[in-house]
Amino acid sequence: MPRPKRITATTRKAPLRKSVGTKTVRYDVATQLRTSKEMAAYLDAYLEAWLVEAPDDISGIARALGDIARACGMSKVARQTGLSRESLYKALSADGNPSFATVMKVANAVGVRFHASAA
Repeated sequence: MPRPKRITATTRKAPLRKSVGTKTVRYDVATQLRTSKEMAAYLDAYLEAWLVEAPDDISGIARALGDIARACGMSKVARQTGLSRESLYKALSADGNPSFATVMKVANAVGVRFHASAA
């Protein structure tokens, strides 16, 4: 009597599993900033870290303000500052170079103030 064929991993015809990949999404801090206290704490923490880690990165302050402006609603901030929404997105981006007046207008519109202290 013939021996039955031995089933091994190479001869078994098992259905292939669908590979389940990891879906990633881009993190946006603006979705986490809900209150003015959270926004002020975010800006304060950013400024403290910025002074130590990257003091030459001037656009960092603009990016942090851009995160806060997006959390408040860029259209609302544009109305309050008198600037266009598009120019705010550009000025507060990583490649932006906003004037000090723009930075102060945005800070005022989102309800945060800068504070200076002795080093």
